[in-house]
Amino acid sequence: MHRLSIIGGGRMGDALLGGLIQAGWARPDELSVVEAVAARRDELTRLRPGVAVLAEPAGADGVIVAVKPGDVDVATRAAVASGARRVLSIAAGVSIAQLEAAAGDGVTVVRAMPNTPALVGKGASAIAGGTHATGDDLGWAESILGAVGTVVRVTEPQLDAVTGLSGSGPAYVFLVVEAMIEAGVLVGLPRDTASALATQTVLGAATLLADSDEGPEALRAAVTSPGGTTAAGLRALESAGVRSAVIDAVVAATERARELGGS
Repeated sequence: MHRLSIIGGGRMGDALLGGLIQAGWARPDELSVVEAVAARRDELTRLRPGVAVLAEPAGADGVIVAVKPGDVDVATRAAVASGARRVLSIAAGVSIAQLEAAAGDGVTVVRAMPNTPALVGKGASAIAGGTHATGDDLGWAESILGAVGTVVRVTEPQLDAVTGLSGSGPAYVFLVVEAMIEAGVLVGLPRDTASALATQTVLGAATLLADSDEGPEALRAAVTSPGGTTAAGLRALESAGVRSAVIDAVVAATERARELGGS
């Protein structure tokens, strides 16, 4: 029995695998990954030496279900049949009730919503425990997702809001960066220069916010001199309703998540 098996060897599954190894959560020989596509299995074998790369589940104490939503039931049943007693699902829109129905009695379920920056170890994830999940079970899930970023605990109904905020959030940031690059070109910068500056500006601002004891309001005020260039830029953003547009985006994505999940 492996300590943990990841069902689904796609980008997110592999990111979790790499994060767990790098963080020292487990040795490669304590882990397995199950991947249906033969070419991808060959690739994972090269990328993750020591990890068992399998075509179907072959026994693990716990599993991460990292497959497409339509494949979750089959993957969960197969994992449990092979001996898994804990299931952590990162499949979007698949409810705890559905997971528990597929897992059957005696299996603990935790549902999670990670986001794509987990691919570079900077993810933001939320977890919600199933009917029989204990503090130890949630701690187990936190330790796994914590290898690739930050983890918070929420109730299952709050996962739709998590989807709207942090799940879809990277796309909002990418859109802003695209606009900043286009603006840089418009005011006379070469495109590669505008891209480098915009990307580093967002990275630096996010790092400053994460490392500071102050909130975003205080940090914004600190770079806004009376009558200065930043004040002029912020006035243009407020006049265009950027703040309201971001709020509307999170609300719209949350409502869509609820529709897709039937909640």
